[in-house]
Amino acid sequence: MRRMTPSPWAIAPRPVSDPVSAALLREYLVDVADRWYVLHHGRTSTAEEIERHLAEDPGDDLEPPRGVLLVAEYGGRVAGCAGLRRLDAGTAKVTRVFVRPERRGLGGGPALLDALEAVARQWRARRLVLDTRLDLVQARALYARHGFTDIPPYRTGPYSEVWLGKEL
Repeated sequence: MRRMTPSPWAIAPRPVSDPVSAALLREYLVDVADRWYVLHHGRTSTAEEIERHLAEDPGDDLEPPRGVLLVAEYGGRVAGCAGLRRLDAGTAKVTRVFVRPERRGLGGGPALLDALEAVARQWRARRLVLDTRLDLVQARALYARHGFTDIPPYRTGPYSEVWLGKEL
């Protein structure tokens, strides 16, 4: 019999308004915004641009009953987050999957996706969807390893270049 060792990852829902959640969501935004601004403008994002993006999409739809924000800890230290939104009775949208750079490569992304799937199943969702950018190669590889495949576009926007889905 193979012994299972406990995971160093602990994942639980947390309110978006919680200071830990707010800090993680800001780190996520700076990470993806900096990549976009470097690619398209040859510079990182400014504080004003980050504040504008946070004001446009504060993440308050990641609160029950419409959504959830999961916060991950690795070895007792806050290390990442991921969100899930109900789009309709059978579909949930994965969003804001983020692991702090110093904890990447330790299984946090798969652990967060597993936790999001568990929540989606509790909601009785039959399908997960997400949209992402072409330049987020590592994220796209994570989603592919987790069973997500290309789907037709289900929304438009300046940061929606790839649409993925997974049947549950």
